[in-house]
Amino acid sequence: MASPAIVLPEHCSEEKLSGIWSWITTVDHKRIGVMYGVSALSFFILGGVEALAIRTQLAMPNQSIVGAHFYNSLVTMHATTMIFLMVMPLSAAFFNYMVPLMIGARDVAFPRLNAFSFWLLFFGAEGSRTPAFTDAMYQLGGINVSGQSLYVYGVSALAIGGLYWAFSQTLYGKALMATAFNRVGARLVG
Repeated sequence: MASPAIVLPEHCSEEKLSGIWSWITTVDHKRIGVMYGVSALSFFILGGVEALAIRTQLAMPNQSIVGAHFYNSLVTMHATTMIFLMVMPLSAAFFNYMVPLMIGARDVAFPRLNAFSFWLLFFGAEGSRTPAFTDAMYQLGGINVSGQSLYVYGVSALAIGGLYWAFSQTLYGKALMATAFNRVGARLVG
């Protein structure tokens, strides 16, 4: 017995949506793949700027381009940007765009979960980037107090910026787990 097709209300049909709203509300695997690719490329550029600031600070001894605390935060954010916001979304971009086309499927196994995973990654990235360069968060402790490990010596709790960073890491993890469910589902469906 065939399952009935899902009928959307008339105001929600794909033909009526246009412009930026159609990109925000899409569940099309190709559009989500493009959004992953564009975000990976933009974070690649941002990570390059961070690396340039790090290398400029280290070009000569006793430079004071950035302060010591901000330098530690910059190294942490560069690593986070390049691994979690560039490499992993780039692989998700290739998966979302190419795999359904290669296996002959109409879409990924769970299209709404696919869109949800992109937006989790987007808001997680926003949550980790905003306190990194906001002066108020920098005064409250910046990204972290101790460098890359987030182990705060002599302090019982993380600074506010470190908590934002850690929460954003959980959002990245949830987004990448949702993408992994789609990859497994694509293998089962295909």
